[in-house]
Formats: sequence, C-alpha cells, structure tokens
Amino acid sequence: MFRVFHYRNRCIGCNACVEIAFEQWRMSKKDGKAVLLGAKEKKGVYNISLPEAVLEENIQAMEACPVKVIKIER
Repeated sequence: MFRVFHYRNRCIGCNACVEIAFEQWRMSKKDGKAVLLGAKEKKGVYNISLPEAVLEENIQAMEACPVKVIKIER
C-alpha cells in the first residue's frame, strides 16, 4: 500500500492526472479541479491509501502535474 496526497486548493484543473490515472481521478463539474476518488479531507489536503497495483500510474500523474499538488508516500 502507498498513500496519495492531493493539495486540491492549489490545483489548476489541467486534467493530466485524470488522463493518466482515470481509476483514481476525475474532474469536478463544480469548480473544474481534480478530485481524488474516495479520499478523505483533512485541513484542505485529501489523502487515500491505494494498492501497489496502481502505484505506477499515480507516480506518472504526480510527475505530469504542472503545479506539483500530488504527493506519494510509501
């Protein structure tokens, strides 16, 4: 398992994470920012534990983010 953190307030809605890791990410119709599916929010930071099977695509999403608002912790 690994943990993904999403600093959503700084998201610019570029959609890169959704295109790379569609199983975990969607774009919000409300504000145009990315949503980390199933994540819990704490002090403005969303996080979720995910299985190793989806690690690679989430690393790619993190690396593709132009504003670096996705962090991964193992």
